[in-house]
Amino acid sequence: MASRERGSSVSPISWAAALLLAVGMERALALPEICTQCPGGVQNTSRVAAYCEETSELMQARCCLNQKGTILGLDLQNCSLKDPGTNFFQASTAVIIDLQANPLKDGLTNAFRGFTQLQTLILPQDVTCPGGISAWESSTSFIDKQICQGQKDLCNSTGSPEMCPENGSCAPEGPGLLQCVCADGFHGYKCMRQGSFPLLMFFGILGSTTLAISILLWGTQRRKAKAS
Repeated sequence: MASRERGSSVSPISWAAALLLAVGMERALALPEICTQCPGGVQNTSRVAAYCEETSELMQARCCLNQKGTILGLDLQNCSLKDPGTNFFQASTAVIIDLQANPLKDGLTNAFRGFTQLQTLILPQDVTCPGGISAWESSTSFIDKQICQGQKDLCNSTGSPEMCPENGSCAPEGPGLLQCVCADGFHGYKCMRQGSFPLLMFFGILGSTTLAISILLWGTQRRKAKAS
């Protein structure tokens, strides 16, 4: 009986399975840290998961991601968080965020700096909406949570708390936050200085000052060494 010849060929199905596994591992490795900083999955009643399903996006760990890996939703409810954490800015592209059932401290405005796309924010019942009620279309309190809905663009609001100078334009920077961006050709305080920022002069002065201080310190230490 002839022996079966050993070959090195691999079936197309095996190659396809290996490719899918490699893609899946690469996607898992690329998952932002904020998505995995809280153990466990989302609850069945998660509004973030519901949003992800409605928009046909992908739910991974605690994040709702689009095909490019951009975070559209973040569910960190019941994660024992006293503050959003250093990785929280990774979710600045999110449209919906759930932070309920956490011992969060009040006054979260700066934590949401740059979250210009955020439209739904779910917080513990005793935590106020970042930026105050004037930064949102509505703020609804429940027994166990508070929902901030519809972030307002303060640049388009009448009676804005900050007016930009003539050579600058207003840009939203998150709930209750805005910034003034200087027009092309202007810089400095209130965008009053015209022309490009003198980088060469700035770094030249900075370098000269640093060098002078270094020489002075070196000389002082040398005199002390001789005296001793």
